[in-house]
Amino acid sequence: MRYVSTRGGGQPRAFSDILLEGLAPDGGLYLPEAYPRVDAATLERWRRILSDDGYAALAFEVVSLFIDDIPAADLRGIVERAYAPAKFLEPSIVPVSRLSDGLWLVHLSNGPSLAFKDMAMQLLGELFAYELGRRGETITIVGATSGDTGSSAELALLGKPGVRVFMLSPADRMTPFQQAQMFSIDDPGIVNIAVRGVFDDCQDLVKELNADADFKARHRLGAVNSINWARLMAQVVYYFAAWLRISDGELVSFAVPSGNFGNIAAGHVAREMGLPIDRLILATNENNVLEEFFRTGDYRVRSGPETLATSSPSMDISKASNFERFVFDLLGRDADRVRDLFAVQVPAGGFSLADDPAFAGCAERFGFVAGSSTHADRLAEIRRVQETDGVVVDPHTADGVHVARTLGVDGTVAVLETALPVKFAETIVEAIGVVPPRPARYDGIEDLPRHVVEIDADAAALRGLIEG
Repeated sequence: MRYVSTRGGGQPRAFSDILLEGLAPDGGLYLPEAYPRVDAATLERWRRILSDDGYAALAFEVVSLFIDDIPAADLRGIVERAYAPAKFLEPSIVPVSRLSDGLWLVHLSNGPSLAFKDMAMQLLGELFAYELGRRGETITIVGATSGDTGSSAELALLGKPGVRVFMLSPADRMTPFQQAQMFSIDDPGIVNIAVRGVFDDCQDLVKELNADADFKARHRLGAVNSINWARLMAQVVYYFAAWLRISDGELVSFAVPSGNFGNIAAGHVAREMGLPIDRLILATNENNVLEEFFRTGDYRVRSGPETLATSSPSMDISKASNFERFVFDLLGRDADRVRDLFAVQVPAGGFSLADDPAFAGCAERFGFVAGSSTHADRLAEIRRVQETDGVVVDPHTADGVHVARTLGVDGTVAVLETALPVKFAETIVEAIGVVPPRPARYDGIEDLPRHVVEIDADAAALRGLIEG
């Protein structure tokens, strides 16, 4: 298995190289040269593996299709460490449940940071530790978070030898719980940076430093954001696990709360691999850049002031990094066109594929449909689900539930959970008047000392922090 850049630069690369590299040197994102395919017999074999041996065993089967330069025995150990049941609130790792209206919930927030990002980050942390140890090298992680990636990455990388982490977040744009999860970590290998701006400013800084070849080489920069292919690869696994636990063979549609497009891009990969997915239901909040594209064909990037602060802050994004991966597939892997769209037109404000024949067949070929929610919609869904089923969902998951219900997609529909409600307690209280419970290990976390540096959205300031 070799990997290519969406912008066509360089030669195909091995997995272990792109794992440490993150963003491609030409600014593109890596994808497999071709997606591996699975058939019905393989799915039934995997169903038995999941049932008999658990999530880690299934994860080994899936990721083995994408990794051929790590010995199988070593890879199995990596995966088993990543998905050790003791790390998760539920030993099944990814349980599913059904609401009274027929929607399924896929529970992805049982990991250390209580968010779906743990499903990929725990594997990424183990892969980094293995590969750095094998090479005798170090790495400097520069990441950006709109809410959940930060704590998930820091908890996965905490104490890993040879790893330094610089995590950027938009100042005052995360919930108090999300801030406390990150800023309470007191470790010299982890530096939290609050950027005066929005998430897109943080993400732009990460990309700017990665585009500086000399700086990247000197400091051995790596990525934990979903620009790193390994993140998406790990997320593909839970689509298979959810389908195997929900379906006896029929199609399933997945409703996915979407900000940076990574979560649903993993669903796209699973569908291309042959998993029987009907629709990929993209759900956005008021920052509906992605919903607008799938409705109109226009990808119109918003400025910082236009990017709204909402009650689903992890989706307050207007430049979705992983969208480039999908457009690469949508346009028949035409790297020249993708390079023009994302290196030239996106910085100028966006692009339109409304008149492109590829967009005209997008829904049928790739299964995408889209919708959005408002704050009032999310409050109503949180209230409705709690009243009818006694289940409390976080505002991002409520966005997915709302869009799944309003679009009225036929057949079996599963909503991917984003986080546990405690991370967004203020919104939960507003919706149902109840403070959501929290795991005991997080009692009093907001009262702990904060370890965070504040900077302007300035690459020179970030370089200075990294250089010490």
